Amino acid sequence: MGSSELLIVLDRDRGTPLQQQVCDQVTALVRSGQLRPGDAMPPSRELARQLDVSRTVVIRAYELLRAHGILTARRGSGTKVAGLAGGAAPPRAARTTPPVLAPQPPRATDGGDALWQPWEPAPTHHPRTALDFRHGTPALADFPVARWRQSLHEAYGRADAAALGYGPAEGSPALRREIASLVRQSRALDPSPDHIMVTGGATQALDILTRMLVRQGDVVVIEDPSHTVLRQVFGCSEAAVVPVPVDEEGLRVADIDACVRAQGHDPARVKLVYVTPSHQFPTGFIMSGSRRRALLEWAYAHGATVLEDDYHNEFTFSAERLPALAAERHRDTVVYVGSFSKTLFPALRIGYAVLPPDLVRPFLGIKWITDRLTPMIAQEALGSFISTGAYARHISRMTRLYRQRRSRLLEALYEHFGAEVRISGEAAGLHVLVTLIGARGVPEDRITRLAAARGVRIYPASGYFVQDPPAEPTFLMGYAALPVAQITEGVALLAAAVREATGRPAAP
Repeated sequence: MGSSELLIVLDRDRGTPLQQQVCDQVTALVRSGQLRPGDAMPPSRELARQLDVSRTVVIRAYELLRAHGILTARRGSGTKVAGLAGGAAPPRAARTTPPVLAPQPPRATDGGDALWQPWEPAPTHHPRTALDFRHGTPALADFPVARWRQSLHEAYGRADAAALGYGPAEGSPALRREIASLVRQSRALDPSPDHIMVTGGATQALDILTRMLVRQGDVVVIEDPSHTVLRQVFGCSEAAVVPVPVDEEGLRVADIDACVRAQGHDPARVKLVYVTPSHQFPTGFIMSGSRRRALLEWAYAHGATVLEDDYHNEFTFSAERLPALAAERHRDTVVYVGSFSKTLFPALRIGYAVLPPDLVRPFLGIKWITDRLTPMIAQEALGSFISTGAYARHISRMTRLYRQRRSRLLEALYEHFGAEVRISGEAAGLHVLVTLIGARGVPEDRITRLAAARGVRIYPASGYFVQDPPAEPTFLMGYAALPVAQITEGVALLAAAVREATGRPAAP
């Protein structure tokens, strides 16, 4: 398979040389089975960029690892993990018999509570040339269309009658194997491909899990703030949806019981807890280790399932890179959901869920009866795109590009607003949450309209908060799709709009 980002975190304050730290951590990944014999290692230049070290550090680490028999290198085939002594492979998850499909008809739904109706910013007229800080949109202009077209062409060339017909509801076996390798190397999960279900984006996975786990009178806990799509997905179920506040350490687990009771419900009826621990939406906070452990203990004690949406985990810009929550010892309480919408392109509509064994059969039953299958040829093409290393190369290029655009956005915001701006979420993902402290008292929609009149689109964030919206105007600003020059221009125009909104004189 192609190389991907490795879960390596360097401690520059330790006395241990950096190349020795890389060597030790790669050895630990091999011994734990997260790297397996034959797995390709990232090229030294790519790993050096990922770790923000000189290439010499990585080259020396690879030399040490080859000397210890951990890695092998052959001309033309790159650096790979060597076979273990005695030819023994690390233990793999036991293969299970393919589950028997048990179709279950979808239940009637009703999202009658006005609290859970979709929220959108006020519509604004904008020309096609607008500088659009829309969040959730990757740099589609930089997607390697020719390489993807080649993968599709090859997939159609290999397609037989079975591939062109109704494939397995769980998805392409080849793609599920590649997803298993991706999450093993970059997120420290070790799932059997039999427990990975390919879905029509992450949203379908959320919908199926809600249908499967929630009954009338049950409770779903979500983060506050959170994405409005969640209010639609969970709000259309028969459950009560209870928002629980988020702070700098993530979901306030200790507040779950009190929040549920305050809404008139029994915490014992909580069946689902939705979290975005790697990059909370929209704040960008990363859930701390203590909160992660507390959440898993709470879920196990209450018989609840934790739904981990690993939002934007591929794009991390700080040394704080924790494994997935599902990589912890969770005793089958966590479902891990991922998607290729932000790493590749949204129209692909391919996501996946990593399920505990007892949820595989009911999940498949609902998926089979609702859509039969996610398009198989696209899955085969994606599996090839990953296995040939094209996916890893694309992620590496995009990480460099997004790092530059993120840096320019932060610099421009501080240049124009100085101490009167507060920014969160800059450690990962494709957007930041921007609070204009100096514009307190000015309605968000006024700033939005004034910015739109200058050709700049920004998006108010208050609608994502259920209980305590921000006291100051706060906006979600995506930067992935905007070149550096447009980011610079857009922030300058936004600053002019804020000056007009607050009645302050123009900057000299």
